[in-house]
Amino acid sequence: MIPVAAETNEHLKEYASRWWFVLALLFVAMVTLICRSVELQVIDRQFLQHQGDLRHINVVSVPANRGKVLDRQGELLALSTPVKSIAVNPKEFEASPQQLKELAGLLGLDYQHLLARVSYASGRTFVYLKRRMDPAVAEQVKAMDLPGVYFEREFRRYYPVGEVASHILGFTNIDDNGQEGLELAYNKWLRGATGQRRVIRDGKQRIIEDVEDVRPSVPGKDLVLSIDQRLQYLAYRELKSSVLRHNAKAGSLVLLDAKSGEIMAMVNQPSFNPNNRKEVQGSVTRNRAVTDSFEPGSVMKPFAVACALELGMFRPDTMIDTNPGTMMVAGNVVRDIHNYGVLDVAHVLQKSSNVGVTKIALSLPADRLWGFVSGLGFGEFVGLGFPGESAGRLRDYKHWGQFEQATLSFGYGVSTSTLQLARAYTAIANNGMLPHVSLLKAENKDPPQRAMSSETALKVRTMLEQVVSREGTALRASVSGYRVAGKTGTVKKSAATGGYTEGSYLSLFVGMAPASDPKLVMVVMIDEPSAGEYYGGSVAAPVFSTVMSGALRLLNVAPDQQENAQLLEQSEGTI
Repeated sequence: MIPVAAETNEHLKEYASRWWFVLALLFVAMVTLICRSVELQVIDRQFLQHQGDLRHINVVSVPANRGKVLDRQGELLALSTPVKSIAVNPKEFEASPQQLKELAGLLGLDYQHLLARVSYASGRTFVYLKRRMDPAVAEQVKAMDLPGVYFEREFRRYYPVGEVASHILGFTNIDDNGQEGLELAYNKWLRGATGQRRVIRDGKQRIIEDVEDVRPSVPGKDLVLSIDQRLQYLAYRELKSSVLRHNAKAGSLVLLDAKSGEIMAMVNQPSFNPNNRKEVQGSVTRNRAVTDSFEPGSVMKPFAVACALELGMFRPDTMIDTNPGTMMVAGNVVRDIHNYGVLDVAHVLQKSSNVGVTKIALSLPADRLWGFVSGLGFGEFVGLGFPGESAGRLRDYKHWGQFEQATLSFGYGVSTSTLQLARAYTAIANNGMLPHVSLLKAENKDPPQRAMSSETALKVRTMLEQVVSREGTALRASVSGYRVAGKTGTVKKSAATGGYTEGSYLSLFVGMAPASDPKLVMVVMIDEPSAGEYYGGSVAAPVFSTVMSGALRLLNVAPDQQENAQLLEQSEGTI
C-alpha cells in the first residue's frame, strides 16, 4: 500500500513539469512574435505599408475635357463645363428619413423614387443618384456628410447658341460620346483620352489625398467650322419665321461660299435645343439639309439649258415654240401654267416653261445629258462625312425613256438634298468650277472640278438674272444694291403609294449674289406651306432676299449695282 503523502508528491511533480512546459511554449511564442514584429516593422517595414495601401489606395478615372467647337470667327458653338456626379454605396449609406427627404430635394428626385432606388440596389456597392449636377448643388449635398455618398468629377456639354446650330453640332450622351451631327462624326477627334490617378481614401471611402498620376488625361482637340455664327443666326431666324408664317411642315436653308464651297450657314426647321433634350423626338434631330432628298422641280431647268449650251446645240437667243402650252411625250402630258407661245432659251428660264425645257432636253443625247447632270454631283454623296448623308437619286440614262429624259429637265424623277443642290449651283456661280463642300474652315481638300465652261456658266447666270425681275418668277428674291441670279421651283410632293399628292408642295428658290461675281450661293426649301401661298417665288424667294441682303452686308461685299429700291416694295406674289 502506497502512502498518501508519497502519492501527493508525485502529482505535484507531474503538475509542475506540465506548467513549465506551457510556460516554455508561451515564451517561445512570445519570442517568435517579437522577432516577427521586429522583422516587419524594422527590417521589412514596407510589407505592412503595402498591405495598408492596398486597402486604402485606389485607381480612379480622370475624365478628359472634350474639345471645343468654334465658328470661323472663333466664337464658341460647343464647350464642356466641369460638373459633379453623385453616387452612393447602398451597403454604407446611412440617412434618416428627414435627411433622405432633404437629399431628394437637392437632387430634384421624388422621395419615394430615391428610397426605392437605394433599396433596390442594396446588394451593389455603387449606383449613381444624379449625373452632371451643378457644382454648387453638389457642394450642398457634400455638406450633409452622409456616409456612403461619393462625388465624381465629370464634364457636361453646353451649346451657347442652342437650337440655332443644333442640327450641325448634334449632341453627346450622358457619357460624353457624340450621338448626332459633328459631335458624332468627329467624336474621336473631340473626345480625347481618359486618364487614371491613384488616390487615398479614408474609412468612408472619401478621397483624402492624391498619390500620383498613373496616366494623365489628354484633352480633346478643338474643331473650327466654316460656319459664321452671325449668318447662322440670321438664316435661322428668317427660316423659322417663314415656316411659321406659311404654316409649313418643315424647311431647310444652306448658304455656301461660291468659291471655296465652305458652308457659311445651314439651318432646318423644326429645330431642337441640345441643352435640354428631355422632350426631343428622334425625327427632329436629323439635319434635313443633308439627310433628306426630294424632287427639286424647276430649279433643275438651268442645268438642262447649260448642257444644251455646252454642246453648242442652242444659244440664249435660240427660239422655241411652246404653243399651245402643252405637249405629249410618250403618252404623257407636259404642261405649262400659261401658253407662252414662242420663246427664246433665256425666256424659257425666265418664264419657267416646262414645254420649252422639255423640247431642249429631248433634243440632247441622253448619255450627254446624264453625264452633265451627274458631273454636277447629282446621285452621288457630297462627301461631307456627315452622319446620314443622302446621295439622292439619278437614274442611269440606259434605263430612260423619252418621258424620263423630259421630266429630268424640269426636276421630276430625280432627287437631291438641299446641300447637294446648293453645291451644283456653285458651278454656275464659280465660272464652271465645282468646289468640294466643307463644314470645316480652311480644310485641305481636293481642288474644284470643271463642270462646264466659264462661257456657259456666264450665259446661264445672265439668263438667271432675268428670273429675278418683274417679268420673271422671282422678283421677291431681289436684294437692294446687288444683282441677283436665281431660279424658283414649286414642286408637287410624291405620295408614299405612288403618284403625287394634290395640295402638297415644296417651295424652292436657289440663287446667287452679286451676280456679276457671285460670292454666295443659297438654297431655301419650304416643305408643305399651307397658309395659302405655295409658289417658290412667294414663299422661298423672300427668305432668300432677307438672308442674302444681311449676309452680303455682314461680309462687307461691295454692291454691284444701284437699283430702284421700289422693286421690292412693288413686288407681288409670283410663281
